[in-house]
Amino acid sequence: MTQASSRSACLFAVCMAHFLMPFMMSAVGVALPSMGREFSASAMQLGLVETTYVLSASIFLLAMGRFGDIHGRRKIFQRGILFFTATGGVISQAWSIEAVIVLRFLQGMGGAMVMATTMAIVVSAFPASERGKALGIAIASVYAGISCGPFFGGYLIAWLGWRSIFYLIIPLGLFTYLMTRIKMNEEWAEAAGEPFDWTGALVYAVSILLLILGVANLSQNWWAWAVLIAANSGIALFLWLESRTRYPILNISLLRENRVFAFSNLAALFNYAATFGVTFFLSLYLQYVKGMAPQQAGTVLIVQPLVQTLFSPLCGRLSDRVPASLVATGGMTLCALGLAVAATLSAASSLLIVILLLVLLGIGFALFSSPNVSLIMGSVAPRYLGVASGLNSSMRTLGMMTSMMIITLIFSYLMDGQPVTLDTQPAFLSSMRLALLIFCALCVVGIGCSIGRVQTKSIPGVH
Repeated sequence: MTQASSRSACLFAVCMAHFLMPFMMSAVGVALPSMGREFSASAMQLGLVETTYVLSASIFLLAMGRFGDIHGRRKIFQRGILFFTATGGVISQAWSIEAVIVLRFLQGMGGAMVMATTMAIVVSAFPASERGKALGIAIASVYAGISCGPFFGGYLIAWLGWRSIFYLIIPLGLFTYLMTRIKMNEEWAEAAGEPFDWTGALVYAVSILLLILGVANLSQNWWAWAVLIAANSGIALFLWLESRTRYPILNISLLRENRVFAFSNLAALFNYAATFGVTFFLSLYLQYVKGMAPQQAGTVLIVQPLVQTLFSPLCGRLSDRVPASLVATGGMTLCALGLAVAATLSAASSLLIVILLLVLLGIGFALFSSPNVSLIMGSVAPRYLGVASGLNSSMRTLGMMTSMMIITLIFSYLMDGQPVTLDTQPAFLSSMRLALLIFCALCVVGIGCSIGRVQTKSIPGVH
């Protein structure tokens, strides 16, 4: 096989995985009502179907990235796809909602094995001159999965029931696995032979578990604040341990001494924290304020991931020709502008304004995402690519949790736990405006992080 065809096979396998996982995530969200009716599940149990997957992925991302560096990224990727597919197949035969919740946690572990290695595989396979383009295509496949999940998932559920979502994963997952077995011949394990830091992995896992538990209960229980304090103390302990371990799962010197790596990950954290909650608010705004049906609101909201799907490959290619830091900073600036526009929405705002701000946010995120990933992955030595990929994915998850924590707190104080109705519409709009202004401010901080990495010298030993 030629080098070019091997690269294409790697990229195709990564794109299949990138499409499959967000497709499943968004399609499962559509399937929850049907699942709830069949199992007579409570709202809390249905929420756990989604939450346990995110929790599992968050816990294992960093560890799986390090496993990939030690044992081989292709091996971890292949086993992750197989495990993700197998658990999906078992979920299709689930006998209770409790079984679904446990299996979704296991499926999240498989998802972490895949997502912690995909970007590292792309960067390992492609030269620096083609990296931005390849990462742009890989990231576009994520947004394609997000876009297609609710649409095709809705039709599948209507025709064949919620289990069909998990039946679908079997042929798609097996096809992706076979592609990597047949076409992906090279292995990357620059840290082979080094021991795995089990202590650091355990402290990190417990800290993330406490963090998600605290965020999930922030508006309902006083003890959630104590849990959050414990979670942050655990993260501080993890960083302290990692700085004193010879073979850590996260090399602290990458954050302390590599300015590009540190600021790029911070920029990703702030960007996801600022943008994740927008869809949540706009979904409620379109349905409760503008009076749209769920299908109509979904059709409007699909504009943003579609724009991101179309523009991500172009933005990735642009970052191969223009300094990626400038492209990413421009994208973050557009996101801040989009959030500022969103904060001005009122009951009288036209649908055209909503669509235009979704387009603006979509272009901004496309400009930011793949160039920022390219900077992160290109700023570290090959032996740390898995860790870099896992940490970048962790920044996404932590950013999402931060976004939802802000929303939870604002709803708690401004709406006092009341549902969104015609009577509480003014309070909802006030909550939305305040949250979006905070998100805009986070984006401005992210712009500062993005600019902060521009003036930096090259790091010895990196590519």
